[in-house]
Amino acid sequence: MARIPRPLLPLLLAALLGGVATPSLHAQEAPVSPPPEGDMPAPRPWSSLDSSQREVLAPLQKTWDSMSPRKQSRMLQRAEHWVTLPPERREEVRQHIARWQQMTPDERRQARENMHKFHQLPPQQRERLHATFEHFQQLPPDQREKLIREWHALPPAERLHWDEHHGHDRLPPGNPGHP
Repeated sequence: MARIPRPLLPLLLAALLGGVATPSLHAQEAPVSPPPEGDMPAPRPWSSLDSSQREVLAPLQKTWDSMSPRKQSRMLQRAEHWVTLPPERREEVRQHIARWQQMTPDERRQARENMHKFHQLPPQQRERLHATFEHFQQLPPDQREKLIREWHALPPAERLHWDEHHGHDRLPPGNPGHP
């Protein structure tokens, strides 16, 4: 495995440990665009959704009525796309939504910042991060857990030097479900 440049290491770790980046790194479809600024959609109460929409958006039920109409519209567009996904991808998305709902507002803010930083990287660096993440996901669960424990045991300043402590061929740990 190629050595990861030091400036990318914290970003990789944030992506691996942040959880939210996971589905985005795998996403092949184009992002859903919000309606144009002048076209504010009407609010959609949870009770107005049809049964298939409620099924897809079930993890959002508690917060649905408090969402902005624009956010509701984006979620409904994503729900429409949902039916075109294969079952395994649907399960990934379902888990992603549930994890997002369990995150604190600060964790969500950090995840958004990490994704913004990720998308600002040159394509070659994004590809390397993606490949590293894929490699980490292929490790046996016990090995991933061991790396995660080692990572959490390090003081934050030492985490920046993970590759010096563990060699360049070992990946920094991460756990997509736990920041």
